[in-house]
Amino acid sequence: MNNNEEKMTTRPDITISSLDLKRLEDLIDSLPKTDIAGVSELEEELTRATIVAPKDVPDNIVTMNSTVKFIVEATGKEFELTLVYPKDMDSNGKTISILAPVGSALLGLSIGDEIEWPKPGGGNLKIKIIQVTFQPERAGEYQL
Repeated sequence: MNNNEEKMTTRPDITISSLDLKRLEDLIDSLPKTDIAGVSELEEELTRATIVAPKDVPDNIVTMNSTVKFIVEATGKEFELTLVYPKDMDSNGKTISILAPVGSALLGLSIGDEIEWPKPGGGNLKIKIIQVTFQPERAGEYQL
Protein backbone atom coordinates (compact mmCIF):
# COMPACT_ATOMS: atom_id res chain seq x y z
CA MET A 1 0.00 0.00 0.00
CA ASN A 2 1.48 3.35 -0.95
CA ASN A 3 1.14 6.49 1.17
CA ASN A 4 -1.84 7.83 -0.77
CA GLU A 5 -3.80 4.61 -0.32
CA GLU A 6 -2.86 4.54 3.35
CA LYS A 7 -4.11 8.10 3.91
CA MET A 8 -7.31 7.41 2.07
CA THR A 9 -8.10 4.45 4.33
CA THR A 10 -7.69 6.47 7.51
CA ARG A 11 -10.60 8.82 6.95
CA PRO A 12 -12.38 9.79 10.16
CA ASP A 13 -15.68 8.16 11.08
CA ILE A 14 -18.68 10.01 9.74
CA THR A 15 -22.31 10.22 10.81
CA ILE A 16 -25.19 11.00 8.45
CA SER A 17 -28.89 11.36 9.14
CA SER A 18 -31.24 8.85 7.53
CA LEU A 19 -33.06 11.76 5.85
CA ASP A 20 -29.83 13.12 4.31
CA LEU A 21 -28.90 9.60 3.17
CA LYS A 22 -32.24 9.11 1.40
CA ARG A 23 -32.07 12.53 -0.27
CA LEU A 24 -28.47 12.00 -1.37
CA GLU A 25 -29.22 8.55 -2.78
CA ASP A 26 -32.15 10.08 -4.71
CA LEU A 27 -29.85 12.86 -5.97
CA ILE A 28 -27.20 10.36 -7.13
CA ASP A 29 -29.88 8.25 -8.85
CA SER A 30 -31.18 11.34 -10.68
CA LEU A 31 -27.79 12.28 -12.13
CA PRO A 32 -26.81 11.40 -15.68
CA LYS A 33 -24.74 8.23 -15.82
CA THR A 34 -21.71 10.10 -17.10
CA ASP A 35 -18.60 10.79 -15.08
CA ILE A 36 -19.52 13.58 -12.71
CA ALA A 37 -16.51 14.50 -10.62
CA GLY A 38 -16.85 13.53 -6.99
CA VAL A 39 -19.92 11.27 -7.25
CA SER A 40 -18.00 8.03 -6.69
CA GLU A 41 -16.28 9.52 -3.61
CA LEU A 42 -19.66 10.66 -2.27
CA GLU A 43 -21.10 7.17 -2.83
CA GLU A 44 -18.14 5.65 -0.96
CA GLU A 45 -18.70 8.03 1.95
CA LEU A 46 -22.38 7.10 2.14
CA THR A 47 -21.55 3.39 2.31
CA ARG A 48 -19.11 3.81 5.20
CA ALA A 49 -21.21 6.27 7.24
CA THR A 50 -22.97 5.60 10.51
CA ILE A 51 -26.64 6.34 9.83
CA VAL A 52 -28.83 7.81 12.59
CA ALA A 53 -32.30 9.32 12.83
CA PRO A 54 -32.25 13.11 12.26
CA LYS A 55 -33.17 13.77 15.92
CA ASP A 56 -30.18 11.64 17.02
CA VAL A 57 -27.50 13.50 15.03
CA PRO A 58 -24.84 14.87 17.43
CA ASP A 59 -24.78 18.67 17.35
CA ASN A 60 -21.11 18.85 16.29
CA ILE A 61 -21.64 16.96 12.99
CA VAL A 62 -21.77 18.53 9.52
CA THR A 63 -25.12 17.61 7.96
CA MET A 64 -26.80 18.83 4.80
CA ASN A 65 -27.70 22.54 5.09
CA SER A 66 -25.20 22.98 7.94
CA THR A 67 -22.95 26.03 7.96
CA VAL A 68 -19.41 25.01 8.77
CA LYS A 69 -16.09 26.75 9.36
CA PHE A 70 -13.13 24.81 8.05
CA ILE A 71 -9.53 25.41 7.14
CA VAL A 72 -7.62 24.24 4.09
CA GLU A 73 -4.38 23.10 5.68
CA ALA A 74 -2.10 23.67 2.67
CA THR A 75 -2.99 27.36 2.45
CA GLY A 76 -4.17 28.07 6.00
CA LYS A 77 -7.23 29.72 4.43
CA GLU A 78 -10.43 29.56 6.49
CA PHE A 79 -13.89 29.26 4.96
CA GLU A 80 -17.43 29.40 6.33
CA LEU A 81 -19.86 27.79 3.90
CA THR A 82 -23.27 26.13 3.95
CA LEU A 83 -23.34 22.58 2.56
CA VAL A 84 -26.26 22.38 0.11
CA TYR A 85 -27.84 20.27 -2.60
CA PRO A 86 -26.98 21.48 -6.14
CA LYS A 87 -30.46 23.01 -6.59
CA ASP A 88 -29.82 25.26 -3.56
CA MET A 89 -26.54 26.76 -4.76
CA ASP A 90 -26.52 30.52 -4.95
CA SER A 91 -24.18 33.14 -6.30
CA ASN A 92 -23.26 34.81 -3.01
CA GLY A 93 -20.26 32.54 -2.44
CA LYS A 94 -21.63 31.29 0.90
CA THR A 95 -22.72 27.83 -0.27
CA ILE A 96 -20.91 24.70 -1.40
CA SER A 97 -22.55 21.85 -3.28
CA ILE A 98 -22.45 18.35 -1.87
CA LEU A 99 -21.21 17.35 -5.35
CA ALA A 100 -18.15 19.61 -5.09
CA PRO A 101 -15.07 17.74 -3.84
CA VAL A 102 -14.83 19.75 -0.62
CA GLY A 103 -18.60 19.46 -0.13
CA SER A 104 -18.46 15.67 -0.22
CA ALA A 105 -15.50 15.73 2.15
CA LEU A 106 -17.35 17.88 4.72
CA LEU A 107 -20.44 15.69 5.05
CA GLY A 108 -20.62 13.76 8.30
CA LEU A 109 -17.44 15.13 9.86
CA SER A 110 -17.37 16.54 13.37
CA ILE A 111 -15.52 19.46 14.92
CA GLY A 112 -11.78 18.77 15.01
CA ASP A 113 -11.87 16.12 12.27
CA GLU A 114 -9.36 16.29 9.43
CA ILE A 115 -9.73 14.59 6.09
CA GLU A 116 -7.71 14.30 2.90
CA TRP A 117 -9.82 14.40 -0.21
CA PRO A 118 -8.94 13.97 -3.91
CA LYS A 119 -8.85 17.20 -5.91
CA PRO A 120 -10.07 17.35 -9.49
CA GLY A 121 -7.03 16.97 -11.70
CA GLY A 122 -5.02 15.05 -9.11
CA GLY A 123 -3.51 15.47 -5.70
CA ASN A 124 -5.24 15.77 -2.35
CA LEU A 125 -6.72 18.55 -0.30
CA LYS A 126 -6.56 18.37 3.50
CA ILE A 127 -9.28 20.14 5.44
CA LYS A 128 -10.03 20.47 9.14
CA ILE A 129 -13.41 21.24 10.70
CA ILE A 130 -13.21 24.20 13.10
CA GLN A 131 -16.86 24.85 13.97
CA VAL A 132 -20.40 23.93 12.95
CA THR A 133 -22.01 27.37 13.24
CA PHE A 134 -25.48 26.16 12.20
CA GLN A 135 -26.93 22.67 11.98
CA PRO A 136 -30.61 22.18 11.05
CA GLU A 137 -31.00 19.18 13.36
CA ARG A 138 -29.57 21.11 16.32
CA ALA A 139 -32.09 23.88 15.55
CA GLY A 140 -34.96 21.34 15.48
CA GLU A 141 -35.35 21.66 11.69
CA TYR A 142 -35.54 18.10 10.41
CA GLN A 143 -37.12 18.65 6.99
CA LEU A 144 -34.85 21.32 5.40
